Amino acid sequence: MNIVVLLKQVPSTESFVEIADDGVSIKTDDIKMVINPYDEFAVEEGIRLKEAHGGSVTILSVGREKTTESIRTALAMGADSGVLIQDPAIEGCDSLGIARILAAALKEIPFDLIIAGQRAVDDDGFQVGVAVAEYLKIPHVSMVIKEEIIDGKIRCHRTVEGGTVILEAPLPALFTTQRGLNEPRYASLPGIMKAKKKPLDIKTLADIGLDAEKAGKPMTRIIAMKYPPEREEGIIIEGDSAQAKAAALVKVLHEKAKII
Repeated sequence: MNIVVLLKQVPSTESFVEIADDGVSIKTDDIKMVINPYDEFAVEEGIRLKEAHGGSVTILSVGREKTTESIRTALAMGADSGVLIQDPAIEGCDSLGIARILAAALKEIPFDLIIAGQRAVDDDGFQVGVAVAEYLKIPHVSMVIKEEIIDGKIRCHRTVEGGTVILEAPLPALFTTQRGLNEPRYASLPGIMKAKKKPLDIKTLADIGLDAEKAGKPMTRIIAMKYPPEREEGIIIEGDSAQAKAAALVKVLHEKAKII
């Protein structure tokens, strides 16, 4: 089984993110970049499927040269090869543009199954995986917490509000991951050493048959980034009894909050 995992490199959720001087992007020079957490589930599930059914796992990503670090981490976990689409025209590309680029790259990579994170924690777009499936005209299932391959089909347990549904789709197909699908493994020292020798191709838009001027043109753009407003200090309600505290609370809600 040929499995392709779509991977995005994002700022670590532990990092302090600052707005860049242009007002429409973030400072990346000193920020720690990691594999998108939902894509880690995708990498782990791809490796488990390879271990169960044989085949290979290819990591596919779009980004800057630094993205190779995250691809190498996925290779150290157990993936077999990586492909990075790197091109200056990609800067400022929106989610649909990234999906279009990934779909074009996938037309040159044999696959039976594509796995992607359900969203990226930096922009929370929820678009790329679904859009890739649409561009490739293959079925997709999102928010998957369990899957199994049965007679050329994939059966997925998908989370919905208040429960789960079970869906089947013929292969090739794409599914996106949800928390609970698995527990991603850590890269071992032998895995890290092996990852250095695994193939990692870097391609431009021209290499995958796309016109840089058209492929990188976004349909949406960021107008401005702003920090959330600072919260006012909280108020501690004091009193000698519950009745006194209740009276003080009502007074605050009336005079300061002006909601009663």
